[in-house]
Amino acid sequence: MIRILLIDDSAAMRAHMRAALERAPELGQAAEVAETASGFEALRLMHRGAYDAVIIDINLPDIDGLELIRFIRQSRHHRDVALVVVSALSSARERERAFRLGAHAFVAKPFSPDTLASAVRRGVASSQLRLRVAT
Repeated sequence: MIRILLIDDSAAMRAHMRAALERAPELGQAAEVAETASGFEALRLMHRGAYDAVIIDINLPDIDGLELIRFIRQSRHHRDVALVVVSALSSARERERAFRLGAHAFVAKPFSPDTLASAVRRGVASSQLRLRVAT
């Protein structure tokens, strides 16, 4: 089972992403999805357990999603988790900054369920490959 954490301040968007991931054959396995509207709450959830992928919106009420990526990458416990940015802010500058900070994928809103699931699958595969090479 793949464990995914969704971070988006819109309850409707979280429900849309959850439905896409829970029904996604592209993931190749069942998905256990947790969600929050807060970046700080996401950090608390991550310290309680490991996730295979974290999906992050850039616009969050308490912390910028790109800053959240920086915090996650600085954590020795979570620096290898797959990070997928999903945002309406999809300029080249935002994309470049997300990748420079350590995102595996960037999905622009609006998106298809298949696009999101594929980005998560690729991010998890890339993260797992990096872990195998490092050990």
